[in-house]
Amino acid sequence: MIIIDNALKARAAAGNPIKVGMIGAGFMGRGIANQIINSVPGMELVAIFNRSIDGAKRAYTEAGIEDIQVINTVSDLEDAIASGKYVVTDEAKLICQSESIEAIIEVTGAVEFGAHVVMEAIAHRKHVIMMNAELDGTVGSILKVYADKAGVILSACDGDQPGVEMNLYRFVQSIGLTPLLCGNIKGLQDPYRNPTTQEGFAKRWGQKAHMVTSFADGSKISFEQAIVANATGMQVAKRGMLGYDFAGHVDEMTNMYDIDQLKELGGIVDYVVGAKPGPGVFVFATHDDPKQRHYLNLYKLGEGPLYSFYTPYHLCHFEVPLSVARAVLFHDAVMAPIGKPLVDVVTTAKIDLPAGETLDGIGYYMTYGQCENSSVVQAQKLLPMGLAEGCRLKRDIPRDQVLTYDDVELPKGRLCDQLRAEQNAYFASEKVLASVG
Repeated sequence: MIIIDNALKARAAAGNPIKVGMIGAGFMGRGIANQIINSVPGMELVAIFNRSIDGAKRAYTEAGIEDIQVINTVSDLEDAIASGKYVVTDEAKLICQSESIEAIIEVTGAVEFGAHVVMEAIAHRKHVIMMNAELDGTVGSILKVYADKAGVILSACDGDQPGVEMNLYRFVQSIGLTPLLCGNIKGLQDPYRNPTTQEGFAKRWGQKAHMVTSFADGSKISFEQAIVANATGMQVAKRGMLGYDFAGHVDEMTNMYDIDQLKELGGIVDYVVGAKPGPGVFVFATHDDPKQRHYLNLYKLGEGPLYSFYTPYHLCHFEVPLSVARAVLFHDAVMAPIGKPLVDVVTTAKIDLPAGETLDGIGYYMTYGQCENSSVVQAQKLLPMGLAEGCRLKRDIPRDQVLTYDDVELPKGRLCDQLRAEQNAYFASEKVLASVG
């Protein structure tokens, strides 16, 4: 989106920068804060929420901001912003309610808490940029309905692999090809990894062990590819995706897929382990015009019928501010569900699970996530991975078995369960939305 730089410079020149609030100040949040403050003219990160005030302050101080004000009311927040202060709070709703803030970056990775934040932000007509594939992959379709109703943008972000895939997908479409596969390149896939096995890597990079585990055990890539599917109309070829191990370049993989199957499914999302250029993304596409196929061959993309396009990197927090600018300045979502869910992430036992246990969260010891087509999820009453934490097991579950709603007791009173039920009902019947309290 090359036009974004000039649009932001225009906002800077006019003395009217985009005012942004951020929910979450962990490893990725601190990177985003540093990027906006030091590298994005025309945008200001005016407020940060974190459960720990010290964590929110750290995001500012690491970016070179020392004059920070702690606030506890919306009026104090507005006064601080008006006087050019940077503010921190441990009450997320205050940032969502501020009239001065145009967009919210949600970067918690938490499903239940994130659902409350996004609904509050939408209710106050804030554009929302989610770095939270877990929430998006669980109730993103119904959140998009609410955002549309409020006239605001709900979007995934540039830089993270799903957003990079979507940008590539849109580019390939824009030059006249038909994308049939959106792929994600991984270096490791082992569903039995846990925070103990990943502790060393996490410490080396200053990350949390459960977050690193969610990458290694396949849960994160499952959520990432699910939201790509739901934004493109694609499906998965099988539960868990095909997930080839391949040591060569992704350009050499075009003959590994059944093009008739790809077309029948409306395209698929998938991943590959070990391919080059990692950790990038790729799109395989077709062209119906033999004249254009001749040109594609001339331009070194081969004879088809699948043509390979790839981006060899994803730069995560560096690109998130671009997503904010796209939403605020151009009303353009990087990626959002186009309707009913087509792919979900289902809960799978990482170990033998005994009856009576309460399930831990994503990237921990008890479960991992796999992609499955939503039609199967609905028909078999499979338990979404984003809802698994806190569920109590009614019966023993062997390792690698996918859990169903009948296997668990849900925690009481969760908004995420309410939204999921509403999403199921809404897209089953297309009825008018009931209010969510």
